[in-house]
Amino acid sequence: MEFSQQGLIIAKETGSKALNVTASRNFGDIYESLGNFSAAEIFFKSSISLVEKTRVLLQNKDEWKISFRNKHKVYNSLCGLQVQQGKIFEALLTAERGRAQVLADLMKFQFGVKSIQSMSEGQIERESNFLGHISSPAIFIAEDRPKSLNIWLLLKGQKWHFIRKEMSHRLTCLTHASYRRIGVHNGARCEDRSFGGSEDLEIETFFDRGLNETESTFAHRKCCLCNALETLNEVIFASISHWITGDEVIIVPDGPSFLIPYAALVDQHSKYLSERLRIRLAPSLTTLRLLTECPEEHHSKFGALLVGNPWVKTVRIKGCKPFPQLPGAEKEVNMIGKIINIEPLTGKDATKNQVLSKLNSISLVHIAAHAPKDPEKKTFF
Repeated sequence: MEFSQQGLIIAKETGSKALNVTASRNFGDIYESLGNFSAAEIFFKSSISLVEKTRVLLQNKDEWKISFRNKHKVYNSLCGLQVQQGKIFEALLTAERGRAQVLADLMKFQFGVKSIQSMSEGQIERESNFLGHISSPAIFIAEDRPKSLNIWLLLKGQKWHFIRKEMSHRLTCLTHASYRRIGVHNGARCEDRSFGGSEDLEIETFFDRGLNETESTFAHRKCCLCNALETLNEVIFASISHWITGDEVIIVPDGPSFLIPYAALVDQHSKYLSERLRIRLAPSLTTLRLLTECPEEHHSKFGALLVGNPWVKTVRIKGCKPFPQLPGAEKEVNMIGKIINIEPLTGKDATKNQVLSKLNSISLVHIAAHAPKDPEKKTFF
C-alpha cells in the first residue's frame, strides 16, 4: 500500500499517465486481496477512466491503443471483481466496454458512427439491450485470470445464462496444444507470406514441469493437453450446449480466446462442433448492434471478392528485400473461386483500382497476399 501510494505521487509529479493507471490498478488489486471489494471497484473504475482518457490522446495510433489496452488489463480486473460480487450483468457490460475499441474508433472517425464506448457508464446501462440485436445464440467469453473463463450465453428474447469455468491449464497452452493436435505446426503447405517470417511454436515448451511436480502429475497434464480439443469443448460448450437451438452460434471472444480453433472442437461423441453448428465470430456485441442498426441498403448479401498473388515484382520498400510472387496464394483463391463460382483477381489484374471498385457491392472478401509482420506497416501486397 505504501509503495503504491509513492507510485501514485510519482505519477502525478511526472505526469506519467501509464504510471498513474498502474498505481490505481495496484490499489484495486490490494483492496481486492484484503476483501474490500467496494474500494477495489472504485480504483479499478478510476483506472478504466484513465485508460480511456489516454486512448483519446493516442488519436489514430491503432497499434499503440491496442498495446496500451493489452498491457493494462483493467477491464479484465474489474470484470473479475464484479463476478466475485455477484454483479454478473455489470461484469458483462464491463467486459464489453473494453472490446473492439479501436474498431469502434475507426468506424466513428470514418463513418460518424456513435459507438457504445464513447458513452458514459450510466448511458451504457440504459442502452444495454443486447438481446434485441442478437439473431442467433451468442457466447460471450471473458478471461479475467490466466486459468479462469467467464462465459455468458445470450439468447434473443430470453434470459441470459452465465457460467464460470476454472481450467487446469492456461488458455494459450490449450490452444497451442489443439494446434498441434490438428496439424497446424506440421509445416506450411504454401509459401511464407509475411515480410519477416515467423518461428514455429513448439508445443513441448508447454510441457515444462515445475520443480515439485511428480511423474504422475506431469503425465496427467500431458494427457490433458493431448486432449485439448475435447477439453476446450468441455470448458466452453458442454455446460450451455442444451440451451443452443438452431444451426448457428455467434462467439464473441477476447484476447487468447480469439485463437481457439472452434470449428475443430470435439464433443464426447467425437463429433466436431462445425458438423452441427455454423460458427460466426464477432469482435464485440456493439459490432453486432451497429450492423443490425445499419440501413438494409448498406448491407451486401451476395457476391464475393477473391484476391490472390498480386503482382509485386516492381514493388520496392526501403529496408525490405524484393517480394517474391506467391503461386500458392494464387492456387488458394483459384480453388475457392471454383467452389463458390467466382473469378478471382490475380497477378497484374489484382490492382488497387479493381479491388476498390468491387468492395461496395459484395458480402465476402478473401485476400491471399503478403502481409506485414510490423503492425505499423498496414499495407497488404
